[in-house]
Amino acid sequence: MNIISKNLNQKLKILLVSSEVVPFAKTGGLADVAGSLPKALAAMGHDVRVVMPKYREVGKKDTLCDFPVQVGNRKETAIVRQDTMEAEGGNHVPVYFIDNYHYFDRDGLYLHRDEGERFGFFCRAVLEMLPKVGFQPDIIHCNDWQSGPIPLLLKDQYAKKPYYSKIATLFTVHNLLYQGNWDKGVLSFLGLDEKYFHPEAVEFYGQVSFIKTGLVFSDVINTVSNTYAVEIQTPEYGEGMDGLLRKRAGDLYGIINGLNYEEFNPATDPHIRKNYDFDSIQDKKVNKSALQEELGLAVKDVPLIGLVSRLVDQKGLDLIALVMDELLSADVQLVVLGSGDPHYEQLFKGFQVRYPDKLGVYIGFNAELAQRIYAGSDLFLMPSKFEPCGLGQLISLRYGTIPIVRATGGLKDTINEFDGETGKGNGFSFVPYLPADLLGAIKRGLTLFRNQPEQWGKLVANALREDFSWDRSAKEYIRLYHVALGKHQGIN
Repeated sequence: MNIISKNLNQKLKILLVSSEVVPFAKTGGLADVAGSLPKALAAMGHDVRVVMPKYREVGKKDTLCDFPVQVGNRKETAIVRQDTMEAEGGNHVPVYFIDNYHYFDRDGLYLHRDEGERFGFFCRAVLEMLPKVGFQPDIIHCNDWQSGPIPLLLKDQYAKKPYYSKIATLFTVHNLLYQGNWDKGVLSFLGLDEKYFHPEAVEFYGQVSFIKTGLVFSDVINTVSNTYAVEIQTPEYGEGMDGLLRKRAGDLYGIINGLNYEEFNPATDPHIRKNYDFDSIQDKKVNKSALQEELGLAVKDVPLIGLVSRLVDQKGLDLIALVMDELLSADVQLVVLGSGDPHYEQLFKGFQVRYPDKLGVYIGFNAELAQRIYAGSDLFLMPSKFEPCGLGQLISLRYGTIPIVRATGGLKDTINEFDGETGKGNGFSFVPYLPADLLGAIKRGLTLFRNQPEQWGKLVANALREDFSWDRSAKEYIRLYHVALGKHQGIN
């Protein structure tokens, strides 16, 4: 990153735009990032604020102001509501909510027929909001397709206005699979000229792509791991955007997501049977017995593998299905928590009927049970086809539970194969997306657990020593914000 080092001490004004934020609304990892990164930035002394839609499930919030927003040939009212998130040192991060009864007073965050309009309105309202609330950011940090139009709107309609002219943009891709592709008519809704409807701008196979808009027009781009930043420049992982991403490779960076070490802490976690830390790791076994009992498994000291996941193809469940019989024929137990594709929900239920003493299954999302699985398992399974960053492997390390992963994306960047000779490494991994390779990685983990307790102890210690807290990632984001500012000002 080409940055003048003295600038890194400058306190920045940052607006983070996200379609979901913990603790207000969540469907995936984006919400965790948007809820944690701003707190880490605030603890470093930066003036960071967050803006998201005011969904029905967010609940009642104080009203700050309202104003009309031109969309197409009509105006819609944007109501700005507010709250705060508490950060370290008594700091509070302001959170703005863009409310509109027509677009956001509905059940569910996504999957509505007018998604292009909903989030197009949101993007315009975010920019119109800034002078109304008296916040002039140095940088707008956009996240995923829902905020993709902001960099273009800023350049096309606001750049000549003094209030906006110095604002730089960073666009973060959390998962390129979800693109926000809409009918061409969304351009006129946004007040944008059709001159942008071509392959070098926003057009993507006959539609307007919000994620492509962010990729083309933001000052700088990043993904949530170094490896994923490289992978998405290839046809295999690029989701049709690889050519564009290769073109912008000089502006494309990778930063691993951090983990909220206060929320995920086995020493203080209120949801597990017995708290433990590095010096009392033996108490982890109490949580294992409690988990076995809770899910109806035999309470005994056999290797216990945890799986907490969305039940979708991306997570490697087709591989798991192919090795289940061989895996469960051994003296091992598996616990599964998740929901998603009905095919996989029924698949795991079917295996549970066949292996009731070895397989515990919970279909749905239960955050407290998830914590107990992380605390009670010996190994954690995450054989994803692709994984931009991944959160499960970071949580499992925090709890001294050893990940078994496919070396892709953030999994490759965070998990290193354990080497018994050097004592280095924090998990087990495989590369070819084949059932035999997955089974081989699992067997290496099971063998070490059963036959080499001293080496297993070293491995667990390595996992507990890892530091994937947000402090490190936040510093990297500050550096990247300065790259964006430099590029916007013509310095880089």
